[in-house]
Amino acid sequence: MSRRLGGHYVVRLIPPRPTFHLDMNDEERAIMARHAEYWAALIERGIVVVYGPVVVGGDSWGLGVVRADSEADARTLAEADPAVSSGMATAEVGTMAVAIVPD
Repeated sequence: MSRRLGGHYVVRLIPPRPTFHLDMNDEERAIMARHAEYWAALIERGIVVVYGPVVVGGDSWGLGVVRADSEADARTLAEADPAVSSGMATAEVGTMAVAIVPD
């Protein structure tokens, strides 16, 4: 059985270049370690449904689906990501009109 719910948002993390997943330098790798810790803590708190890297062709970007009360709250979560707050990456936030999740 599944439930149709509101209050879910997609966060798209846009890295500094399409090949980022292949050619991170040490400083970027350290930021991404903090980024992974940040999202892991959100998943532990039940705020994040799923997150991870997406590779399409030779390009990569990050995907997160979050539960939040508003798009502004989802944007605040995205902006607090160390990859974004460091200025290394940017984020886009989109509203899911309906989210169907398992019980």
